[in-house]
Parts: sequence; structure tokens; C-alpha cells
Amino acid sequence: MKKLVILLTMFSFLVAQPLLAFAEGEEKESNGMPNYVLNISKENTYPNPTQDLPQLQPSEMAQELLDTASVPIENPELIRILNESSIKGNKLALTLNASIYLGQWPLAYESNETSVNWEYQKVNTNYHDNRGATTPKRIHYSQEQQKKVTGGLTAQIPNGDDVQKMMMIKAAEKTGLPLALSTVIGHGTKKEQIYNVPVKQVGYLYSYVPAASEKGKVTYGEVYLIIKGGKKRLEVKNVTQQGIGAWIPVQDHVALKFYSANQPR
Repeated sequence: MKKLVILLTMFSFLVAQPLLAFAEGEEKESNGMPNYVLNISKENTYPNPTQDLPQLQPSEMAQELLDTASVPIENPELIRILNESSIKGNKLALTLNASIYLGQWPLAYESNETSVNWEYQKVNTNYHDNRGATTPKRIHYSQEQQKKVTGGLTAQIPNGDDVQKMMMIKAAEKTGLPLALSTVIGHGTKKEQIYNVPVKQVGYLYSYVPAASEKGKVTYGEVYLIIKGGKKRLEVKNVTQQGIGAWIPVQDHVALKFYSANQPR
């Protein structure tokens, strides 16, 4: 009888061990993502909209104006306004002098530090009590409730939406991850990876949504369109810089962490 108990104990340990290593291992894939972080874009029961923010290409006229500015201008919204504007010359333009105030803008964002917290926010717990059993119990990830994870700036600053979009573009370039201002994990989302709860133990499978931590500084300035003698240029005044940080969720990904332990009833 003792031999049978020992064999069953060894069997449960050997069966559970490989799955435990997969759940808690720190090995990373070629893209830098840990192997316990899984893509759920196909399994997600909530269809998240794509939030790609490619850098807007300036028109020929907009590029000419941007080249005249004394500081870099990368704000997609300001570039869009310049793209939609037109300045047509005529005989009177040679004698026209004008200074047009375009407003105070966050002009550009410079990234200083980008990292990823793979366990940014817990969104689910799958649980099984196997203390009264004689064989291991298999569990897998299954989303119990719909969860929305939203990032944001670490401080309130002027034109926060524009700044967050510029930060998201830089963070996506540096991490290669599908970042979004918010992401939703739908109820009933599942993955088929199996985790074994050993006999006489309680098993927990925690699920987290990862997020990128982006830190840097944003440049502000008052932008003027100057037209003089038929020539046009941008003039930037009262330039200031401000440090800022943001959390930006990784869309349609979950980090699965499995734990099992003896607990008293």
C-alpha cells in the first residue's frame, strides 16, 4: 500500500511539473515577450477595434512649413491641420504681411524610457480545490467576467489626448507590441493550455493584462504662421518642456501565472 501511495505521488509531481514550468517560466520569445504571455486576439469574445496610430505623412506644403520651424513638430493633429490648409499666391501676396496664431500645441514627444509590466492589472482568477482528490485536476484559463483595462497619463497636462497619442506611437515603435489606449477581455474568452493542480493542493490561475510604461518629455510652444513678401514659414514662441509618463495597455494579450499550494481547510 505504501508503494502505491509513493508511486501516485511521484506520478502527480511529474505530470504537474512541466506545466508549472511553462506557467511560471521567465523564458522569452524572439520578440521579447515572456512565454507565459498569450495572444488572445482570435479567442477574445470582445472584438477590440484596432488602435494603430501611424505617423501622419505631411503634404508637400506642410513639409515646407515644418522645415522652417525652429523646433521639431511631430503632433499628428497639427500636421493634419496643415495638410488640410492651402495658401494660394497672387500679385497681392508679394505685399502681404501676416502673422496668424495657430494656438499653443504639444509639438513633439521625446522618449527617455520604455518598459513593459507583463502583470499590469489582474483581470481573472481560475481556482480549483484538489485537497480531497487522489489524482491531479486539470484547469485552464476561462474569463469569468468581462474586464476593461484603460491606461492613461501619470499626471494632468495640457492637450493630454494629443500627448498620449504621441507617446503611444513611440512606445509601439520601441516595443513592437499592439498597444491601445484601452482594451477589453470578453466574458468566456478561453485558452486551451492545461495546468495541473496536484493532489492535496489548491490551484490558482491568475490572468493579467500587460501594459507598456512610457516616460519622457513633451515640448510645448505657441505656433504662428508668418507670411511676408510671398514667403511663408512657421514661427514657434514660448517653448517649454515637461516630463510625463503613461501606462499603455497591450491589446488582446493576457499573462497567465499558475500557483498551487497546500492550504488548511
